[in-house]
Amino acid sequence: MKHLRRLLSLCTVVGLCAGLAGSVAKAQVGQVEIKNVEVRLSDHGPVILLKAEDRVLPIFVDPTVAGSIQGALTGQKMKRPLSHDLMHTILETFGGKVTRTVITLKDGVYYGDLTVAMKDTSKVFDSRSSDAIALAIHFKAPILVGRDLLDSAGKQIQESKPQTL
Repeated sequence: MKHLRRLLSLCTVVGLCAGLAGSVAKAQVGQVEIKNVEVRLSDHGPVILLKAEDRVLPIFVDPTVAGSIQGALTGQKMKRPLSHDLMHTILETFGGKVTRTVITLKDGVYYGDLTVAMKDTSKVFDSRSSDAIALAIHFKAPILVGRDLLDSAGKQIQESKPQTL
């Protein structure tokens, strides 16, 4: 880690590695891959549940995004394409794909870093967490969160015990 910071400092000063510095600085050490995504309706509106290990990270979204994510999870097509469906089609048509999404939390707001690969290049785009999640699901790309985020904002999954008569 010490060498990485020194390399980033040198790259920033020299100005030769601006893209690398930004990408590496955004990457979190100790990332956890989300294993399951669910869409639920709560008293506060639609919520996306990101599940990893024994924790769940709830992210509240608008109904349109919830519908897009649910459609991507189930393979259900809408009569007309939603924005995420359109972006998926455009990227695929031009040979692009989402390769991963990293969700972070800053000042109470979730952010998504959406990595898109086209031909021989890969770029990271800042996005709303819900948009990044929807596109990751469309492309079957991994969704990652930092261990620290999962530990601090994730809720313990309550296993329901089978009831006996």
